[in-house]
Parts: sequence; structure tokens; C-alpha cells
Amino acid sequence: MQEQSQQTMKALEIKDLKKTFRSNFLFKKYRILKGIQLSVEKGEIYGFLGPNGAGKTTTIKCILGLLFPDQGEILIDGQPAHSVTARRRIGFLPENPYFYDYLSARELLFFSASLFNLPAAIVRDRVAALIHQVGLSGYEDLKLRKFSKGMIQRLGLAQALIHDPDLLILDEPFSGLDPIGRKDLRTLILSLREQGKTIFFSSHILQDVEMMVDRVGIILNGAIRREGKLSELISRSIQYYEIVCANIAEKELAKIQPNFVCRDDQFFITLASDADINLVVESIIHNGGRIAAVNPVKMTLEDIFFNEMQPHRPATTAGGADGARTSRSEGAGRDNQ
Repeated sequence: MQEQSQQTMKALEIKDLKKTFRSNFLFKKYRILKGIQLSVEKGEIYGFLGPNGAGKTTTIKCILGLLFPDQGEILIDGQPAHSVTARRRIGFLPENPYFYDYLSARELLFFSASLFNLPAAIVRDRVAALIHQVGLSGYEDLKLRKFSKGMIQRLGLAQALIHDPDLLILDEPFSGLDPIGRKDLRTLILSLREQGKTIFFSSHILQDVEMMVDRVGIILNGAIRREGKLSELISRSIQYYEIVCANIAEKELAKIQPNFVCRDDQFFITLASDADINLVVESIIHNGGRIAAVNPVKMTLEDIFFNEMQPHRPATTAGGADGARTSRSEGAGRDNQ
């Protein structure tokens, strides 16, 4: 009984999820999901991370019932995901939402509400409240063909919330948004958590993930490689120390510590441990230098992600390793499986 009670506390639970596709030629099988195991607590934001083709979208489609897994179990608040009770608890925003562009925002939300058989008495107030919540006040009667990408994303979030779901599933919600649009959407998602909603979203944009999530799961080649609280995944141990100084000649600094670089009239010294910090700082000051900062450098979510990615990345990529890293972190491409 205790195990069952703990199970119902999970907003989303996936157990040993497997999915195989057949190619059009030679009927060759491709195993896309290889026993996915993850859980999402109620009221948290969960970031689902992985490169293109890792299986993120396939997992989401299985949760939503758009694909049928070969094996495994998916539970929404303890109920099978394919049940009517579970599906009523889910709101979904796809990566590229498409709505009838001859409708207005208000008309689309009324149409979406009708799909859930919501009582007419509450629909009008809920539509007005959602339009205000997603920042579309004043645009409710504008035709969708005139909406920007960011406005469509906001409206897509409103339609996902129209039936007041407990669990929101967002597939690449930041894709194609400019920095202002990303910031606004982050604020919206954080406000939904404050209202008690559970948010499960996939994303390539690691900076946004790190600013929002409570827990993350990293999927590679159809399997979960890392999962847990963000604070636990981001190592507490210090990778190295960085001393920033100025007003000292390079020749003098080289005698103190040869491992440094110069940027914008400042010198950046890297030390593997804190054992020599005091000696280096005192020597710089003794030679007339000025200490601007001493920074312990910790591991970030991006470091964790690319450490996991390293064995699976090709030896050469267009634009070099740095170009590939920047492309992924900015959300280039998408998960095609």
C-alpha cells in the first residue's frame, strides 16, 4: 500500500519504455527507445535534454498516445496514460504549433474549449483570463495569420491550458524565439509552476533549462544517461580557480605564473587547486599588480551535457567543435525521432 501511495505522488512515471520502427526498405528494425525510465514529481519543472535523434519526441508522442510503445508502462498521476482520466490531465504544446490562420486568438480558444466539453458559463471568463496571462491582451481579435512566432507560442500555451490540466508537456517551446520571447516564455512557465502545475519540456537551449528546471533527464541513443535534481547533477566540486588581475607587466606575471591569458587589459590565471592562490595573489600585489577577482569555476549543466555527448559526437563537424557546441546550445535543429 505504501508503494502504491508513493506511485500516485508522481505526476509522470515512465517504466522500461521501448519503441522500434521499421525502415521502408528491407524491413530493417531501428530501436529508437531502449528502456526509458524516468519520473516527474508533482509541481516541478522537468527538463528533458538530448541531441537530435536521441528519442525525445518519440518519448513525448508515446506519453500523448500518438505512438504506441512496443513495451513499457506510462503513468499519469498513477493512472495509465492511455486512459481518459489521465489524458484529461495533460496539456500539450508541440514545437511548431499550427492553427487555422483565419481564426482570431479568442475564436481559437473558444474552439479549443469546445473540444473538452467545458461548460459555457466558465469558458468566457477562462478565455479572457488566459489571454491576459500569456500577454496577448489587445490582440484577442487579431487574425492568427498576422501573429509572430512568439505570439503563436503564447497562444499555443493558452490552448494547452484551456482545460486547466495538471501536467503540461512542451516540445521545444523555445525553438525559433528571439531572446525577448524566450525570457517572456520562461517567466510564463515559472508562473505556472507557482500555480501548482507540473511542466515537462524538451529543449536544446541549455541556458534556459538551467535557469528554470528543478530536475533534468539526459537522453542519448534512446536511453536515459543522467537524471536527477539539477543541484545534484551540477557538481559542487570546483573544477579550477581563476584569478583576474591587471596593472602588471607580462614579463613579471610570467615569472609568477606562466599559465595565463590576456583579454581587455586584464590577465586571467588558471590554477588547478587552491593551494597556490595566496602565494600567487601576494606575488602579484608585491609587483604592483591589482587583483580584480578570484573565482572558483564550477561545472554547469552545459558541461554535464557535453561530457555525456562526447563519446557519441562525430570526430569532425562543420564549423569545428566550437561551432557544433554553439549550434546545439542555441537550439539549432530538432529531434526528428
